[in-house]
Amino acid sequence: MSRSKRNFLSRNKYKLNGLVLILPFIFLYQSLNPVFPSVWQKQIIGSFEIAPMPYNLKQPYLHGGHYTKDFFLIFSKGKVADIRQAYLNIGEQALPLVELQKHDEGILHGSQHGQEVHGIAPETLKPEHKVWLTIEDWQGDVWVTSWDLPKELLAD
Repeated sequence: MSRSKRNFLSRNKYKLNGLVLILPFIFLYQSLNPVFPSVWQKQIIGSFEIAPMPYNLKQPYLHGGHYTKDFFLIFSKGKVADIRQAYLNIGEQALPLVELQKHDEGILHGSQHGQEVHGIAPETLKPEHKVWLTIEDWQGDVWVTSWDLPKELLAD
């Protein structure tokens, strides 16, 4: 009779199967309990009071050929329905509204409770960059405001 060779896989296959069964529960727990960075300081722009929050502290990522950084904007005053169009970009200055209208990057979208945006960003974030928000209402009034980038978001 031949004796079967006991290799690593045959000795530990039950342990590996158990690990494969446990991993989905770990990922489920992580997806049900996300951890977000803190909300930034509120600013008043026109009739709105807005506080942005990045979804993570990572550098911008490539999305559709453009670098973007995801943000959630919380509106504590003002009606989102009063906004005709709004854009968010990261850089040394706010991009002109005429240039922002040419593409769909950086446009705010969501509900009355908050707006999400894939903000236009450079490849790496630097101390001289700011987060710029440009809002136009239905009367044609345009407002621009900015937030300084926190140290946690800057490239090392």
